[in-house]
Amino acid sequence: MFMTPSPPPPTPHEGQTRTPLRSLTGAFLSATMALLLYQLTMGVIHSFALHPTTSHNQIAVNLSVAVRTLVIGLVTMATGIFALVALGLVGLAIQLTLQNLRRPKPEI
Repeated sequence: MFMTPSPPPPTPHEGQTRTPLRSLTGAFLSATMALLLYQLTMGVIHSFALHPTTSHNQIAVNLSVAVRTLVIGLVTMATGIFALVALGLVGLAIQLTLQNLRRPKPEI
């Protein structure tokens, strides 16, 4: 009559452990993406600077400024996010390394 609760389903990441090497690998990939996005950001800014909007229509100029601001903002935001993720993963690797060094070693 009474039902016992069933155990929760296993999560997809169950059994995987956090290691400093995995954190540094992720940091390397994230930093690489940040550098590539930084190059893209500089290219977009350079392209927009070389090709100014030439129109006598004020609406077209306003729309052009809005689109350029949006594009530069999105690419810059993506660059910043990947850079912060890389820094966070380096910090996690340092934290995991320090925890492993402080952990008492089992005696055999």
